[in-house]
Amino acid sequence: MEVEEMEDEGPPHIEELQLDCLESTAPVENVFVDKKAVDKLTEGLLSHYLPDLQNSKRALQELTQNQVILLDTLDQEVTKFRDCNALLDLNSLFTEAKVYHNKLVNIRKEMIMLHEKTTKLKKRALKLQQQKQNEALEKEQQREKELEREKRLVAKPAKRS
Repeated sequence: MEVEEMEDEGPPHIEELQLDCLESTAPVENVFVDKKAVDKLTEGLLSHYLPDLQNSKRALQELTQNQVILLDTLDQEVTKFRDCNALLDLNSLFTEAKVYHNKLVNIRKEMIMLHEKTTKLKKRALKLQQQKQNEALEKEQQREKELEREKRLVAKPAKRS
């Protein structure tokens, strides 16, 4: 189908159509359309569909904005889930820390007990050392007494007068 525009040469002409009405399958060969008619038809078509298209455009923009908001919300939820997983890891870390704390407390108790035992052993060793020193001193004093006694018992030559 061919459409030829007629130039404005004065008053508008009515469309001239050559149609072969007898044959229903035959194509239309030439269609002459007035430019003003095309403009009016275009204006009518636009006025009919433009408001719906503009409404559709606004609806699509709103949907796009809502989709962006949903994506942001979804991203925040994913972040929350990651944080929850991190909290589970933290809980296991706290449990492990508690176990190690209990081990440290037990080691500390054992160290205190060992310190007390070493202190008692040091005191006992000091007492034994003092006791041995006293025994050694007594032996030395006893020996000195015996030496002095022997000196006294040794016969003294008589004095010649």
